[in-house]
Amino acid sequence: MNKYPGGRSQKIGIVGLGAIGRPVADNVARAGHHVVVTDKDPRAIAGLSDQVLVVNSARELGFLSEICLVSVVNEAQVLDVICGPDGILAADLLPRFIVVLSTISPTVLEDLYSKTRERGCKLIDCAVSGGPSAAHSGELVSMVGGDREDLDSIGAIVECFSSRVIHMGPLGSGLRAKLARNLIQYGSWLAAYEGQLVAQAAGIPLAKLALAVRESDAKIGGASALMIRDTADPFDEGDDPALVQAMALGFELADKDLRAIIDLGDQLGVATPVARMTHDFVFQIFGEPYLGGRSSPESTNLQ
Repeated sequence: MNKYPGGRSQKIGIVGLGAIGRPVADNVARAGHHVVVTDKDPRAIAGLSDQVLVVNSARELGFLSEICLVSVVNEAQVLDVICGPDGILAADLLPRFIVVLSTISPTVLEDLYSKTRERGCKLIDCAVSGGPSAAHSGELVSMVGGDREDLDSIGAIVECFSSRVIHMGPLGSGLRAKLARNLIQYGSWLAAYEGQLVAQAAGIPLAKLALAVRESDAKIGGASALMIRDTADPFDEGDDPALVQAMALGFELADKDLRAIIDLGDQLGVATPVARMTHDFVFQIFGEPYLGGRSSPESTNLQ
């Protein structure tokens, strides 16, 4: 059951038909909405459904749409398609909402908010995660920033291409959540790269290592496994003692394992800066749990 009942068909404009925008347009059209699209690359519009109207500019698209979704690559393109001479805000009749799916600077987003508000058009950020595959299947994770009532107004459209719609808070919250989420992703990829270097030097087949990682992540939760509290602050006396004890045990195991990983890297002649930095911060990673009456461990920095 949809959380945001759509009711009538709406006129939805989509600017940018790349790896995310094109499947978003397809999914919104399949849901029965009138879809208007534009893209500067004529190859991007090839093979579009008859349900989709192609126009020549973001200004024309803005005139014809109630809600405009912006899915272009970078800040310069976002500014151009919204504020440029042929952009959405140049239309004689503006859409009710402009929804930015692109990952851009929060500062640029706030500047855009001032410009759209002056014209009586509401701006919402809807950062998406999951990649092209999730976009095609309509299973993107959408992190929305804006007023709650505005999300209620556009939610049925966002659900057309999302498996989960999360209201993160006021304007910019969705974008900031996406940037934090991407930091977790890229940081874990760096650790994966370093792990591959160690495994390769040790003669471990990397395909088998990848299989082990995928299978175990499915069971223990990957990078999100320790994201179980409403705060990243250290534990205090008010926290659940059982959780604190579990995290203290987790710290002791991680401390032991990281020492062994660093030692293995040294034996193999492989630099392990990620492992060393993680070891330096492992106590904080586990929430600085109380350890047998101690509130902090001895220095874990390995020189």
